[in-house]
This record gives sequence, structure tokens and C-alpha cells, in this order.
Amino acid sequence: MKVKGLAHRGYPLQQPENTMAGFQAALELGFTHLELDVQLTRDGVPVVIHDPTVNRTTNGQGEVRSFTLEEFRTLDAGKGERVPTLEEVLRFAKDRMLVDVELKQTGDAYPGLEEAVLKVIRETGMEKQVFVTSFDHYAIERMRALDVEIELGLVIYGATPSVFPYMREHGIRYLSMKYVFLTDSYVEACRQNGVQLIVWTPDNEEVLKQLIGRYPELLICTNNLDGLAAAQSAIGAAR
Repeated sequence: MKVKGLAHRGYPLQQPENTMAGFQAALELGFTHLELDVQLTRDGVPVVIHDPTVNRTTNGQGEVRSFTLEEFRTLDAGKGERVPTLEEVLRFAKDRMLVDVELKQTGDAYPGLEEAVLKVIRETGMEKQVFVTSFDHYAIERMRALDVEIELGLVIYGATPSVFPYMREHGIRYLSMKYVFLTDSYVEACRQNGVQLIVWTPDNEEVLKQLIGRYPELLICTNNLDGLAAAQSAIGAAR
């Protein structure tokens, strides 16, 4: 069974987050999408890790941008997993899953991040199987300037109508927002503006059922992969 949804950082309730073991678990459950986070090593390689430091998710200490890729290879990301490169994950997902690549850009923290990510996307032939998102909308503008066709998305916290003209201006189709701000009227506004709405990160199974039942076009980004699969199955059976 295919599970329509985004596996948030893989399957962090079962496997170390943003690791190949988590992405493999999402694939085995039938998820249609992966969501992952990308930052740059000191030598300019896009790696899949969420925090600006390696402290929480590995046995190392220090800022992501202070490590070379070779030094990253020595870190344990949990259960013997290592921090994967973006290239490794995209080659794994190719022709299997769509990938939401979230740029963890914050201002000028990672000069050249957008160019490096786009280079990997092109080299892996994943241009039609990824969309690139970020809380840093200037990073999304830079990505659009580099490629007029790649799918893009904004990540926001609360609901706002101000994004719609901006999204039209820059050809942005995806909008990812915190699920607690979701309303019928905002979903309708997204429909009217041709926006594919994503919500993050409901994990309660009852909430997941409510969202699937009420908004069938919604993409849900969750940590609870089994919960979303069960909720989707229950809604499908009820219909």
C-alpha cells in the first residue's frame, strides 16, 4: 500500500533521524515522499542533518560547517548509522519516492548551499523528483534564479495570505506550515491559488485521521509513519 505523506527526517520514532536506516524504513512502509534537511560541510558537500551542530544527533561536537566530509564519516549518528550525503539519499530515492529537500540556510551561514544542492540534484537526475523548500525565503529566491523549472516551496510557521502573490511571482508551488494553524478557509485559499499545502508535524493518530478525512488533497509530514499509514487505511476502509 502506498502511504501518501512525507516521512519527516526518515522515521525518527524508530530509527536515527536523517539516516539511511530511517529512509529505508519509510520506503518499506510505502511512503510517497521523504523530507530531509541539508547543510554544507566545510569542504562544500551537502549533507543530510537538521541542526547547525552535530551535538544532538551524533557522537560528535561542533558546528556542521566546521567538519569536512571525511571527518563526518567518523561520526556515529545512532545505531552505527552515519550522516549521509544528499547525493546518497537522492540516489537511494530515485524512481522510488519524491523528496522534499529543506535547505537549512540561515542568512549567510552557508554561502553556495543553493548551488551545491542544485548540482547534486542535476547530477543524480532527480530534477523531476524533488522540490526544494526553506524557512529562509531568500534561499528559495536564489534557487529560482539558478533554475527556472525546479519545484520550490516555502516553509512557514503560521497561516498568512501574504505568501500567495509572492509564490506566484517566483513560481513556487509548495507551502509547508505548522498543522495547528490549519483552517478550512486557508485550505480553500491554497486551492484557489494552486498551492500544494503541506502540514507539519501531526503525530497523533486521531489528528491524522481528522486531517485525512477533512482535507484529502493535503500532504502530511509526520514522525509517526505507522500512525499515518493506519489512519489512511482506516479512512479508506470507511469510504
